[in-house]
Amino acid sequence: MDNAKIVNMYDLTQTIAGEYLAQFTYPWEALKGISDFIRTLGPTLDQERFEQRGEEIWVAKTAKIAPTACLNGPLIIDEDAEIRHCAFIRGSAIIGKSSVIGNSTEIKNDIIFNNVQVPHYNYVGDSILGYKSHMGAGSITSNVKSDKTLVVVKDKRDSGEEIETGLKKFGAMLGDYVEVGCNSVLNPGTVIGRGCSVYPLSSVRGVIPAGHIYKDAQHVVLKEQ
Repeated sequence: MDNAKIVNMYDLTQTIAGEYLAQFTYPWEALKGISDFIRTLGPTLDQERFEQRGEEIWVAKTAKIAPTACLNGPLIIDEDAEIRHCAFIRGSAIIGKSSVIGNSTEIKNDIIFNNVQVPHYNYVGDSILGYKSHMGAGSITSNVKSDKTLVVVKDKRDSGEEIETGLKKFGAMLGDYVEVGCNSVLNPGTVIGRGCSVYPLSSVRGVIPAGHIYKDAQHVVLKEQ
């Protein structure tokens, strides 16, 4: 399932978690260890650039944190990130450089690469969002199946391969430069390749190959070069 491999989805120089992710083949394999990775990395961060705010919370001194934002550890917020009014970070999260976590957005067990935008009423749980990806207003990752069974990643559009993840909680893996339209739902086990666009009001599942436009389940078309 090449479309879902880390090496084909992400520029690992664009996250403080690059070395951590590099040890895995598929991005969802990293979800279980995010908390422990933060606890290990946090105390080693440059104290000239980062300060500790409460238990297991490290925030870059250039980050902009609204007084109404709620921060829970383990958490790292990198340089020049912006955490806006009433954002709720539940913990186990890495927020990349110059990323935006917006009004009433909830973040939990995520790796957010640099320059990511989740600025308006988003829920992002058990997910990885690649460099310069963007989730439109109201778009969310659904991270638990309605029947509570373990998530299987299905690549029906290319190889036909299925991978059992062993995970009950698995939101979405977004490659670099992915654009998700407003009020879309990314169902458990969704993997969206680098440079894809998703139409507003979409319900997405499975693997979307890099460089495609998701219009609906029957219409996933290659972008014009």
